[in-house]
Amino acid sequence: MNAVIPIQADIGCSDAPVLRERGQREVFCGLTGIIWMHRKIQDAFFLVVGSRTCAHLIQSAAGVMIFAEPRFATAIIDERDLAGIADANEELDRVVRRLLERRPDIKMLFLVGSCPSEVIKLDLSRAASRLSQEFVNKVRILNYSGSGIETTFTQGEDACLASLVPQLPAFEKNAPTSLMIVGCLPDVVEDQFARHLKAMGIDNVQFFPPRSSKTMPAVGENTRYLLAQPFLTDTARALELRGARYVPAPFPFGVEGTTEWLRAAANLFGVTAELFDKVTQPSRDRANRALDRHREKLHGKSIFFFPDSQLELPLARFLARELGMKLTEVGTPYLHREHMKYELAMLPAGTSLSEGQDVEKQLDRCRAIQPDIVVCGLGLANPLEAEGINTKWAIELVFSPVHGYEQSADLAELFARTFVRKGKLGLDKHASLKATDLASEAACN
Repeated sequence: MNAVIPIQADIGCSDAPVLRERGQREVFCGLTGIIWMHRKIQDAFFLVVGSRTCAHLIQSAAGVMIFAEPRFATAIIDERDLAGIADANEELDRVVRRLLERRPDIKMLFLVGSCPSEVIKLDLSRAASRLSQEFVNKVRILNYSGSGIETTFTQGEDACLASLVPQLPAFEKNAPTSLMIVGCLPDVVEDQFARHLKAMGIDNVQFFPPRSSKTMPAVGENTRYLLAQPFLTDTARALELRGARYVPAPFPFGVEGTTEWLRAAANLFGVTAELFDKVTQPSRDRANRALDRHREKLHGKSIFFFPDSQLELPLARFLARELGMKLTEVGTPYLHREHMKYELAMLPAGTSLSEGQDVEKQLDRCRAIQPDIVVCGLGLANPLEAEGINTKWAIELVFSPVHGYEQSADLAELFARTFVRKGKLGLDKHASLKATDLASEAACN
């Protein structure tokens, strides 16, 4: 049960049929990406141009205290703006000036579009250009769309990073090859990856986005990039337009995924197999031992993925190959075959794959299968729980540190916890019934 299935060319889902659905979708808002991005770029500020609903959403998701000084806010679009009574551009300029006067620590400002700002056709790219001229050499002002109209909530990060790529400094043509790790990672995970790469002798490593706007990585023809997140399609395209080249690899979820992801970097820089094993083997052994306590709970359990975050294929691969779970259906909002090349090859043959969503049809399939656990968005979780089906919120898997060796057991625990909770609830229920029966007997006597 502890063994990992080796990658073979003649198995997997590389050529498996994919059910493509284009119907009603259950999606979460792309503004939620601000919650993890504002923690990463520590001198950046995210100004949502939207409604009070937008403000309530990100404040609720972030759990911000009323006296906190977060690095995000909302410029409220009210009835006067919607009716055209007020000049929305003048109002926005006034809000930005007031914000920058109050918060001189801001060095990068993102104007984030929302459904309301797109409905009134407010051109935030023009606003960003106009304000950039006013605050030149003081604050870098960019814009992107976090609208809930997007395919999936993780596209907020993709749109943000894609807007940053044209601003990155250029590498000189004769500069040595550098490795760029692309995707928001918690600082602790970033530090772990940096230590492993440095121990292999790979020093020329840059992380995008960086922790400060002052340390933006350079990009050019000598840049090779590894994706840490599977939903950065537009960012990858923007990097390639700047001359960077993609390094194909599985995504660093679980022991196997992390090992193969690091191996792709090692192969790029000519690291020997002996040095690679010397650096990674202790972490691999430690992570596998940590996973042992979750295998008993998860082995043989069936799981169904609704399309939500684009993490579905890498997570399915991890759960099936390292924890022995049975994949009933793996849905994803969008399937990028080049980025998912290795993930598809490593999935168990015969896995049912779907792209896009027709939520009623997918719910019917899920109910017919009756899986042990379902990964889905918040909008579907409560109804399915009411029907007695265990669920795991997809957004929790994005908010939590789950990349790398040290987090492999934490990732497994997010799924195992569902069954532990159900077991405790069952025990509590039985204990309560037993106590009631004893009380009844005592009353009768």
